[in-house]
Amino acid sequence: MTDYYQCFASVYNRRTFPVDPAGFLLPLLSALPRGSRVLDVGCGSGRDLLWLRRRGFVMTGFERSEGLAALAESQSGCPVIRGDFRTFDFSTLSFDGLLLVAALVHVPHDELEGVLQGILEALRPGGALLLSLKKGEGTKADDTGRLFYRWQPAVLDPILERLGLDAWRTAEYPSAMGAADIWLTRYLRKSEP
Repeated sequence: MTDYYQCFASVYNRRTFPVDPAGFLLPLLSALPRGSRVLDVGCGSGRDLLWLRRRGFVMTGFERSEGLAALAESQSGCPVIRGDFRTFDFSTLSFDGLLLVAALVHVPHDELEGVLQGILEALRPGGALLLSLKKGEGTKADDTGRLFYRWQPAVLDPILERLGLDAWRTAEYPSAMGAADIWLTRYLRKSEP
């Protein structure tokens, strides 16, 4: 997926940056106090970084695409770590919150648990996590050739429980971009040891 997000960073930015994220980000305001340090993994061009920074959070992005990372830094005013979330050592980081908004949509079903376990190393015990994935069965490719993995609650929720994540809110949101997609959204807390 790197090639698409690198080659079409400006196109992706034009499509996604103007979308108002308030509907799915507002619940975080009750879960994390102002001043909390939050890592936005797969931050894209920085829309959510900017929205949360304006509300008093200390935001850091994480992005694989250099083109999107540069846009995120310039548009949000937040630092962005460049890296691949599949191989990056997240244990070197410590954050109060994690955003995974559509970040793991290209991760195969049998790899999600391992990938998420690695990313969770950056979240302190008791920290909050927002995770959104496309709802449905199997996979679906879009007109750009990107392959999206779809999820059902009965499959996703046991994975989250095994990883020590407790849901304090669940939601299903229609796509804000007018697509027919439904976003399976989980607001979670990382268990204390």
